[in-house]
Amino acid sequence: MTTTAHSPNTSHAADSGLTVRRLGHHIGAEITGADLSTPPAPDLVEKIRGLLNEHKALIFKESGVSTNEQQADFAASFGPLTTAHPTVRFDGPDSKNILPVDSESSVANKWHTDVTFVINPPQASTLRAVTLPEYGGETLIANAAAAYAGLPEELRNFADSLWAVHSNESDYVRPDTVTSEAERSYQKQFVSSSFATAHPVVRVHPLTGERGLFIGAFAQRLKILGVTSEESLDILRIFQRHVTRPEYVVRVAWEPGQLVLFDNRITQHYAIDNYGRAPRTLKRVTVAGDIPRSVDGRSSYSLEGDSSDYSPVVEIE
Repeated sequence: MTTTAHSPNTSHAADSGLTVRRLGHHIGAEITGADLSTPPAPDLVEKIRGLLNEHKALIFKESGVSTNEQQADFAASFGPLTTAHPTVRFDGPDSKNILPVDSESSVANKWHTDVTFVINPPQASTLRAVTLPEYGGETLIANAAAAYAGLPEELRNFADSLWAVHSNESDYVRPDTVTSEAERSYQKQFVSSSFATAHPVVRVHPLTGERGLFIGAFAQRLKILGVTSEESLDILRIFQRHVTRPEYVVRVAWEPGQLVLFDNRITQHYAIDNYGRAPRTLKRVTVAGDIPRSVDGRSSYSLEGDSSDYSPVVEIE
């Protein structure tokens, strides 16, 4: 991709009409000049994919996307869609691909990568704000590749050798307090079917070749013989603290008309619970992904649960 620099942090993607403003050295770019109310042409999809590979998280200002159908059509430009969720079901007008992220039923205020408890987690996620609180409710997104690169060499080598078990039976759905029947119902649905998958702690991105720490809230324990559960969690916590260092994080302050696209293969995210549980609703659409591979080329494998109804497997050439 060729760009013409206009300031140290702003550029124009050649021939696309997009203006790109970098939000941090390691992650995040704000995109203006994109009307995504209709599916983007293939050349624009290619440019957006290149920007996503570079910046990991893209914030489209005044995207033009205002309906579920428009959001789903945009997401589908990058590959087949998953259904809304492997276990949680919603009644209502939303399509089968739309997951309402509603403060009435759940608060995702734990660092996680979407749906890593299945064998092929989504490659990318889109989020669109529908109802916003008067203050707060931001989303943090972290670059797991920068976190890996920032580790001392000895820790990188150690991480390369590790595998972790990811499960939907996690603290992600166990907030400190449950205040409503909607929260209880959501939690019950979330664990209504059991899923567990073994993933490499270091995942190789299939398009860029970058290595990233592939852990988060669903990573419950390491697959190391002779290591206790407590020691396993301690090791995971060491790596997790590196992922969430402030320099690797971008903070998304939600505005009407925004659409956010992030690479789910090499990021984690966190919804800040700082809005007094005022109404806050986002809509999420995820793009089906490939099966993760380790640095030595081994593939993730399922331990429990069949997610084929949730997501097709994308093959990467």
